[in-house]
Amino acid sequence: MFYRPTKAYINLPALRHNLHIAKSLAPNSKVLAVIKANGYGHGICRVAQQLVGADGFGVASIDEALLLRQKGFLHRILLLEGLFSEIELPLAVQNRLDIVIHSMHQLQWLLRYQTASVINVWIKIDTGMNRLGFSTEQIPSVIKQLEENPNYFNIHLMSHLASADEESKSAIAFTQKQILSFQCATEAFDFPKSLHNSSGLQSYAASSYDWVRPGILLYGIGSTSTPFDKQAKLKTVMRLESAVIAIRWVEAGEFVGYGNDWRAPKRTCVAVIAIGYGDGYPRHAPTGTPVLVDGKRVPLIGRVSMDMITVDITEHYERIHIDSLATLWGEGLSVDEVAKFAKTISYELLCGITSRVPMVEIQ
Repeated sequence: MFYRPTKAYINLPALRHNLHIAKSLAPNSKVLAVIKANGYGHGICRVAQQLVGADGFGVASIDEALLLRQKGFLHRILLLEGLFSEIELPLAVQNRLDIVIHSMHQLQWLLRYQTASVINVWIKIDTGMNRLGFSTEQIPSVIKQLEENPNYFNIHLMSHLASADEESKSAIAFTQKQILSFQCATEAFDFPKSLHNSSGLQSYAASSYDWVRPGILLYGIGSTSTPFDKQAKLKTVMRLESAVIAIRWVEAGEFVGYGNDWRAPKRTCVAVIAIGYGDGYPRHAPTGTPVLVDGKRVPLIGRVSMDMITVDITEHYERIHIDSLATLWGEGLSVDEVAKFAKTISYELLCGITSRVPMVEIQ
């Protein structure tokens, strides 16, 4: 029984729907559903169960992969950052995990290891993001070393787009440069290839390869550069809600909240909502950040505290009452919009929901 009104509702059919959208954008590609970071804050096993129609899963670390194996998922599971230690390699092979290699030390771990098992290896190529990956010049040598090793490696080639969700001319030019760089680095090799993340899949689907790797798209969040008709087809998966627990009038000149950051410019009706940074609502959300209360759009005022926020309901005070429903994000208020006010990204907000917030599944 949940008495505190703060809850995150997870729309399970929306996950399946968004996977269908991902498949439709690249009908000739296999889909590696990215469910790292506890399924972008939605619950990794819950998400995986709804995305069983994907061809594989992408995770950040071996502990996430092993949890999926323990829960009975037999899909291909790719370790997107590869192994963090050589001692993880036997466990990865034993559990049939696909392994990214992005640097020489990881390559050496594979070359030293002796096994009769086939290992699915994904060679990550740095096409300009300058985060992880071998240079394009190193790729022939890396492939040669794997092919000449006594072990059998099933080789894949991949890279990652840095700015495919950006709309500026420079970002578009940079993304096109990455796409061309990947094409040039891999065209001589007949291995499965993967380049597109969610934004690449939505905005540059024509250059999809054998595998696509949607992440945020699966949770109903479209890239800023996605055409509206495509983006509108996505369905929001998480809805974060709470309720009004107090209402009061403050006079002009009075302060609300910690630090006297907000001062009433006129007589104001203030509603207190039971949610705060202890639940994962962004502490740095400024005055003016929108909240929906009984469907009415009202502005946040004052500082976000650990367990509560305050909003100005003066324009709607006759229709808002104790227990009125407050939507922090979901249908009618995109998490992207809240993120922009808070000067962050939707990924951080979704992943930041804390363990004290019950997650309620909508079937």
